[in-house]
Amino acid sequence: MELSRRTFSALAGTTALGLALGGSGTGATSAYATHTVPTGPAPGAPSADGREHTVGFDRYSLLVDEKRLVLWSGEMHPFRLPSPSLWRDVLQKMRAHGYNAVSVQVAWNYHSPAPGVYDFTGVRDLDLFLRTAAETGLYVVLRPGPYIGADVDAGGFPGWLTATAGRARSTDPAYLRHADEWLTKVNAIAVRHLFTAGRGTVLLYQIENEYDAAGTGAAGREHMAHLYRKVRADGIDVPLFHNDGGRDGSWAPGSFDTGGEKGRWLYAFDADPSPARAPSDWGNLKARGASAGARTPGFLAEFAGGAVDGWGGAGLRGKGYAEARRTRDAAYERRSHLTNLADGITLHNVYMTFGGTSWGWLPAPVAYTSYDYGAAFDEGRNQTPKLAPMHQLGHLLQRVPDFAKLDRAPRVRAADPRLSVHHLVNPDTDAHVYVVRNDSAEPVSSALPEAGIEVPVTVPARDARLLTTHLSFGDRTFHYATVEPMMFLRAGRQDIAVFTGRHGEMAQIVLECPDEPTPARLDAEVAWVYDRGLLRITAPLGVGGLSRILVDGGGSDRQLLILLADDATAVRLWPYDTPSGSVLVYGPSLVREVALEDSTVHLTGDTTAATGIEVWGPRGIDRVTWNERVLGTRISASSSLLSLQLLPGVAPVTLPPLSGGWRRRTENPESAPGFDDSGWKAADRKVSYSTTPVPKGQPVLFADDYGFHYGDVWYRGRLTAGTTGLESVSLAYSTGTQGLLMAWLDGKPLGTHRMPVPDGGTLRQGTWTAKATFAVPEQVREKLDGEASDGSHVLSVLVRRMQHDQDGEALDTHKAARGLTAVTFKGASPKVSWRLQGEAATDPVRGPQNNGGLYGEREGWHLPGYGDSDWESVALPRSGSRQGVTWYRTTFRLAVDAGIDASVGLTLTDDPDRAYRAQIFLNGWNMGQYINDVGPQHTFVLPNGILRTRGVNTLALAVLSDGTTGSGPGQVRLTLLGHAAGGTPVTPVASPGR
Repeated sequence: MELSRRTFSALAGTTALGLALGGSGTGATSAYATHTVPTGPAPGAPSADGREHTVGFDRYSLLVDEKRLVLWSGEMHPFRLPSPSLWRDVLQKMRAHGYNAVSVQVAWNYHSPAPGVYDFTGVRDLDLFLRTAAETGLYVVLRPGPYIGADVDAGGFPGWLTATAGRARSTDPAYLRHADEWLTKVNAIAVRHLFTAGRGTVLLYQIENEYDAAGTGAAGREHMAHLYRKVRADGIDVPLFHNDGGRDGSWAPGSFDTGGEKGRWLYAFDADPSPARAPSDWGNLKARGASAGARTPGFLAEFAGGAVDGWGGAGLRGKGYAEARRTRDAAYERRSHLTNLADGITLHNVYMTFGGTSWGWLPAPVAYTSYDYGAAFDEGRNQTPKLAPMHQLGHLLQRVPDFAKLDRAPRVRAADPRLSVHHLVNPDTDAHVYVVRNDSAEPVSSALPEAGIEVPVTVPARDARLLTTHLSFGDRTFHYATVEPMMFLRAGRQDIAVFTGRHGEMAQIVLECPDEPTPARLDAEVAWVYDRGLLRITAPLGVGGLSRILVDGGGSDRQLLILLADDATAVRLWPYDTPSGSVLVYGPSLVREVALEDSTVHLTGDTTAATGIEVWGPRGIDRVTWNERVLGTRISASSSLLSLQLLPGVAPVTLPPLSGGWRRRTENPESAPGFDDSGWKAADRKVSYSTTPVPKGQPVLFADDYGFHYGDVWYRGRLTAGTTGLESVSLAYSTGTQGLLMAWLDGKPLGTHRMPVPDGGTLRQGTWTAKATFAVPEQVREKLDGEASDGSHVLSVLVRRMQHDQDGEALDTHKAARGLTAVTFKGASPKVSWRLQGEAATDPVRGPQNNGGLYGEREGWHLPGYGDSDWESVALPRSGSRQGVTWYRTTFRLAVDAGIDASVGLTLTDDPDRAYRAQIFLNGWNMGQYINDVGPQHTFVLPNGILRTRGVNTLALAVLSDGTTGSGPGQVRLTLLGHAAGGTPVTPVASPGR
């Protein structure tokens, strides 16, 4: 919640107390720690500071410049957000919400449209992304494969690799030649951003991904060794790791040849636990695989921040990513991550933290356009309620060093056996940590007498709680607390401790005070009692926002401010470290940056509703600016600077209707017998590198073999000699999920065949094959029978391929054919010569995944500026019933106020019985595919930069209909997905047109 008006008014009205004016490496990457590194402050936020740094580890944690670092990383993929300006927006939000690292997979296919051709410009500017991460203060975990999986086409392999010699993910020299070339290109960029050299913040580097299914033998070990040698030869000197998808200890240190290097390889694994089951105990896995003699820290390279969804939505009960976010909510994340922490995991990466959009032909067959994932930040870049535990844990792990070094401690039991307790202790500080988990379906309240917590602690159903005893903040020790510590910092002469819990619960905190303290209640809800060296504080959480209590004396010379917050309040607390000291801000929906200049605190950030703002900081600050506007402030009773007026919320955003102004034109001239296909490629190959066998006596018809790798492909077969008596045509084809095929004979529709909608058993099936048999219409048969035997007829076929399978088991499954595979006839045996046509030359700005082989795409009908004045004017909704492709175009103007970050989507809805699909093009950019009768996706995010929020936009829909039902488009409208006052400056993404 925002800083409440009640709290704002009360604090602003408090008599000012007066603001006290007082004080508030060289070397290569290290191997295993050669000495015991004590518990101490974590390293500060990273930057490209020009200084050399060491990066190593011991069994507890990473060691950065001999300081313990708990990695709290979130996964995002720049290729799923094709607007570089918005990278900074997401990264700033991650940092503000407690993440100290971003994990980045780099998709080979995204950067390489052809062998030997690589593009790292525009939306593919990896160098820019890594610079932005460093400027934001985030470490980078770089994951360039060569194979990444990631639910992208071919698992990240470029389309052209499907038609090359050499088995992928092996020691085959033909494959390694291409893989090494890719690594050379990407590593040349990465080496400029290594944290060890002070040139950037790349801290860790992953080799391959989930290779455990293929790496059990000598060939697999040599493959990994080759990649290790290659990466090191390219100058990557940070620790390396692999993500073990099998969680069976594959690729632990010492499992393959690292050229004599020791102590520079980490074991990591991933996990995607079901929300219906209790979290697994990874502690024994760490002992089996990660330790290699108990010498490496626990590392979860991918932990479920949601779930992927596929066509038809069977995996999420047809409810889309809202269901993933509901079932993998804040409680799920808290219970899971606290269990992981208890199991010794100190390198955490949440996959996904921002999912984004698999735009164009980027998604693997098992996923549709949206990759929202049910993540903490939704596809529209909005903060969601499940951020609360991420925010709290992230700041805790950065600001309370005790959690970087924990050992298992003797068993502790709750009074109620329905609660399970993990007990850990820091060997240096003797702080005790308890992860109390409730796996039952109802809340449980229980004391933990064996931990010295005699009062009841309530753990909600299928949730967990982090409790501590003997935890020291500064020179004060908290005897215990029934709520969770979130952070500790020093602002000027004041220490600040923050505790959090669920809304409405009664927080109880016991502070050790050898002398009687002088508490001061700053909120009416707080109560306390002092008895025999213990100050017992109670307060309900979330009543009026933030609850505060000041403690003076009690055995310390420093004043202690205790802040108590529920989840909604905690995510409005923003700590930030500056060269002059720490700053804590309370109130806005987001604080992006904090800078101190003389006595002024400069803040930038976002608001979504009117809110107060409160700032604690170093001595001497007396002025606050918000987004460059000076705020009137006064000193509050808690020694903060409190604004005298509320920050304004966000003004309404009005979006125009899209019901009028449409123009329509039918296409697929390729189906007409007289169409000129002389410029198409002849299907004359006899052999293929595909894993799909070439039918005996037939040419290779696989689209990839002729250089067509993305989107739709057309075939035209010229039938000569022997067409008399033709009864039917059988077309065998192979596609990804929800592929389809349409056929015409001499311009007459034969029909449409489509692959079935996946069910629970076929959700992850990446290649689908079928044979479509069409009877020849009577009028066409009469024409065939009435002509001379040397008559010429044309069989036209359109195949929507739906992309390549991933290669998760290293079986070259990405090389399964796409398109037609075989054609047979009944009743006649005509001679056939085939030509085919797919996508035209790669769009030099939008890249290889933007376009397929539709006629309108090849002719630029999707581009802004295309002359459509001679198209038919139509209004939506629209209904038609022809087999084939129809295009719709319109323009619309937006006028979003400057200073407002508005996330806008395009929503399509229609009668679900209508069988059609649409490719969505915004300003020439392919924003995804809508399948009306399959779903579940109806709203498509239009990222700012591609979307002109202050200007004219061109929208084009390529509607593909099977002719059996009426086809739309139906209702097409713009949808406001979220908006805030603030945001980051957005540079328009190049969108060349005609």
